[in-house]
Amino acid sequence: MVLLYIIFAVYIFAVNFYSVMLIKSQRDEWDGNDKKAAGDGKIILAAILGGALAIYVSMFIMRYRLKNLLFMILMPVIAVINIYFFYVAFRSGFSMLVV
Repeated sequence: MVLLYIIFAVYIFAVNFYSVMLIKSQRDEWDGNDKKAAGDGKIILAAILGGALAIYVSMFIMRYRLKNLLFMILMPVIAVINIYFFYVAFRSGFSMLVV
């Protein structure tokens, strides 16, 4: 059971690290003149997989796409859902994941 907790904690760390690096790479590629939303799907998928809080915080730290209303509303909502899921998973001992 302890191994399952460790694997899940590593997963959370890996997804959040990937999310921060994704925002950093998107910001470095964005030149400011292009209004085209490149990589929105990747950012939203990373948020749904568990990195919404890291994306939201790194958007403020790196000052990237702060005027995008979709991200400013969607990321906190997904972050709350992620935190609730992680809480329920840890609290139940992952018994909810076993079918």
